[in-house]
Amino acid sequence: MTSTEFELTGGATYGMINATWPFATLRVNQNELELNISLLGNLYFRPEDVISITASGMSIFSSGIRITHKVKGYYSTVIFKSFTNTNSILQQIQQTGFLDNKERLPFYEDTAITAMQEKGGFAMKIPAAIAIAVIWNLLLLPNLVHSFQNSKVPFIGIHLGLSFMLLLCLTLLISEPFRGVILKEGRTLKHIKTFVLFMIFLSALMLGMSFLIPQF
Repeated sequence: MTSTEFELTGGATYGMINATWPFATLRVNQNELELNISLLGNLYFRPEDVISITASGMSIFSSGIRITHKVKGYYSTVIFKSFTNTNSILQQIQQTGFLDNKERLPFYEDTAITAMQEKGGFAMKIPAAIAIAVIWNLLLLPNLVHSFQNSKVPFIGIHLGLSFMLLLCLTLLISEPFRGVILKEGRTLKHIKTFVLFMIFLSALMLGMSFLIPQF
């Protein structure tokens, strides 16, 4: 007997990228395994894509599972980390029927997963990511210039950079058309929401502190 779906929040390692709790979500059903690492990666696997799912040696504070796969566009290192016992995670995955599913997936499911795999794991469109990085660095340029001149460093660059990041994340949160410009096709708010909310909190906190800290 198999359960319908298993879902767990935790952290992840994807290639050289590390995400701590709660920025990764593992979701498994009979036909699909999804590891969502927010903007850093949305990975999709069919049963036939997965060679094995085994325990991965982690620190004493967390346990993990390693997903060994054969999807060409993904990094080979795919690890999900959680405070839940590893054996419990493996058992719940087993109960979904994913590992024992040898049947061919329905055409529409197979096609959808293949399309997501071909787009790669990174959730953002590459031109959008480059544009955001360029704007962020340009806004911080006044601080960089003053640092090299060993003169008084104004906070204007920091204020502009943090305001830009705050506005960007708020727009991603509330505007579906804007998400369409930034995210790859098939990526939705659910894939990035945790990361976006965290960045809103962090940007707002740092922006507020930058106004309170005296300038020297």
